[in-house]
Amino acid sequence: MITTAERLNSVQEYYFSRKLREVNQLLSEGKPIINMGIGSPDLLPHFSVVNAIQHSMNDKKAHEYQSYQGLPELRKAMATFYQNQFHVSMDFATEILPLMGSKEGIMHVSMAFLNKSDEVLIPNPGYPTYASVTELVQAKPVFYDLVEENNWLPDFEALEKLDLSKVKIMWVCYPHMPTGANATIEVFEKLIAFGKKHHILIVNDNPYSFVLNDHPLSIFQVEGAKDVAMELNSLSKSFNMSGWRVGMILGKNEFISAVLKVKSNMDSGMFYGIQKGAIEAMNLDKNWFESQNEIYAKRRNLLFKLVEKLGCSYNKNSVGLFIWAKLPKNIISSEDFIDAILIEKNIFITPGTIFGSNGEGYIRFSLCIEEDKIKEALARF
Repeated sequence: MITTAERLNSVQEYYFSRKLREVNQLLSEGKPIINMGIGSPDLLPHFSVVNAIQHSMNDKKAHEYQSYQGLPELRKAMATFYQNQFHVSMDFATEILPLMGSKEGIMHVSMAFLNKSDEVLIPNPGYPTYASVTELVQAKPVFYDLVEENNWLPDFEALEKLDLSKVKIMWVCYPHMPTGANATIEVFEKLIAFGKKHHILIVNDNPYSFVLNDHPLSIFQVEGAKDVAMELNSLSKSFNMSGWRVGMILGKNEFISAVLKVKSNMDSGMFYGIQKGAIEAMNLDKNWFESQNEIYAKRRNLLFKLVEKLGCSYNKNSVGLFIWAKLPKNIISSEDFIDAILIEKNIFITPGTIFGSNGEGYIRFSLCIEEDKIKEALARF
């Protein structure tokens, strides 16, 4: 009898993988489902980005294996992007590594730095992949609470009371997913000081910086951050390239070299044409972000009306690609609430519980849905 690895006992199939099968089944039965659950941009990349990938097809090296580190001009574009957007200087040759999406980087970092007995600080609520990957590499998740009363920011007094002797990595994500909370330089300074004090690698997952956010930040804007920090970023949300799978990880040479050891044993380089498109995307000016945010702002204002119809409260100053809404006090279960709406109104909304126990009592709406669909959803109530 062939059995699966024990590590699979510690994780479940990704929630959206399971739930979308249910949603697709309802669609196949003719149900008019409106999907407000998934953060997959429905808008198109800039036409120049698509042109770049098309024109690259005749390049001599377009269809060969590519470098594990990506094209030098791609890494240069990433370095220039960080300089222009965050005023952060990174060495393109040694401090930046392109990834096939930032989600890949979560696994690579975990495999590069974690041993079986190590522990990992994971935000609750937070992106479920931090915990599942930690489990898959057989390290131990240690959840730290984020709560609305503290603006979904780390409570450093509570963190200091933990036994941190085995903690190797701390995952943070600002702008925060799913709540839309934004950090400040002061928060990043505290994180870097915390990492240095306890010899913990601080990894900031930063794909939402440019969505409805007037003040994009990088953890590397803090002096000395390179000593203990890495940052993931992605072109998925900011440039409508989620299916292209383009991300990056930044950090000092020692850290990047460790991640490259893992990555170079797991893939054979990013497709040439996609790299060319990514270069073009990162050369776009601020008008690109302004045009995208104008669309998202209109959608968000419409969704606020739906949130209010459901009797939920929300923070109108949150940023990013989602609305995080607090359910009325009489609602006991987020999952029961969204399941009832799915069946009765044919609308799929994400329950907060998939992001951790502190997500109970909350639901999440995606802005990746056309205005007409939001109006239709409003009409159903």
